[in-house]
Amino acid sequence: MLPGSIQMSGEMLSGAEVKGVCEGLMEGTVRLLSLRGCHLSDRDFARLCQGVSQSPSLVQLNLNLGVVSSATRVQQLAHSLHANRSLQSLFLHGNPLMDTGLALLNPALARHPSLMSLDLGDCLLGDEGISLICGLLPPDGAKPGLRELTLSANPAITCLGWARLAIAVAHSSQVRTLNMDYNPLGDHIASMLAVCVASSRTLEVLDLEGTGLTNKSAQILLDMVQNYPTPLKSLVLSENDISLDLQQQIADLLAEGEEEEEYHGQVLEQPVREKGLRHSQGSAPHRVLLSSGLGDSLLAETEM
Repeated sequence: MLPGSIQMSGEMLSGAEVKGVCEGLMEGTVRLLSLRGCHLSDRDFARLCQGVSQSPSLVQLNLNLGVVSSATRVQQLAHSLHANRSLQSLFLHGNPLMDTGLALLNPALARHPSLMSLDLGDCLLGDEGISLICGLLPPDGAKPGLRELTLSANPAITCLGWARLAIAVAHSSQVRTLNMDYNPLGDHIASMLAVCVASSRTLEVLDLEGTGLTNKSAQILLDMVQNYPTPLKSLVLSENDISLDLQQQIADLLAEGEEEEEYHGQVLEQPVREKGLRHSQGSAPHRVLLSSGLGDSLLAETEM
C-alpha cells in the first residue's frame, strides 16, 4: 500500500492517539501529517517530534494554529528537523514563534536537505526573523533553497525587513511563490516589491491580498507586467483599495503569459493556506484519517 496521510484539526489528542501517529511515522506509512490546532501534552509533543525525526517517508508536516506553543517545543521540533531527511513542506502558521523561536529553528531549516516550502504566517516575526529567512533564499549559484515562502500577517516587520527580503527574493535561484498577504505594506513597500519581481527569474506567484495598497502601487505593478518580461503567473491584489479595472488589466496580462506557457508544462497546484490573523482563534474539532496513496509532487494541504 502506498503511504497515506493523517489529518486532524482542533482535537485534544490522547497519549494512545499520539503513539499510533508515531508508529506510522517511524514505519514509513505516513507522508502527510496535519495536526492543525490540535492540543497534546508536552510529553506527547516530544514523542511526536521523535517520530518525525525517525520518519523515512514524511513529506508534509502541518502544526498550524498554536501546536508549537513554547520555546521548549520549538527546540524539540528543531532537534527533530536536524535528524529528518524527507520533509519537503513545513506549516507553522499561527504559532507564537517570534524572532527568538525562529532563531532556534533556523539552523535546522538551513541545513535540511529536502525542505522546499515553509509557512511562517502569523508567527509574530520582526526584522530579525526576516534576516534569518533571507538566509533560506540563497542567491544564484549557491545551494538550493525554499521554493515557497509564506509570511502572511506578521505586522511587526518594518520597511527595512521587507527591503532585505525583496533583495533576497530578487537574487534567489529557487523561490517560486511568495505569500505576504495581510501585512501593512502600503504603496511604498509594494513599489519596492515591483522592482524585486521585475528582477526575479523564478517568482511565479505573489500574494498581496489585504496589504493596504492603492491604485498608485497597482499602476506600478501594471507597468511592470506590461514592460518587463517575468515568470510571474499570479498576482493577488484583492482586499485592497485598488480599482477593479486595474486588477483586471493585470490579471489579463498575466493570463496571456500563462496561456503562452501552457504547452511547456503544468502549473504546480498551490496548497490551501491559513489567511489572516488566526493564532489566537480556536477551531472546531474535525478529523480526517486517510490511507489512500498520494502523488509524488508536493502534497496539497487540506483546509479543515
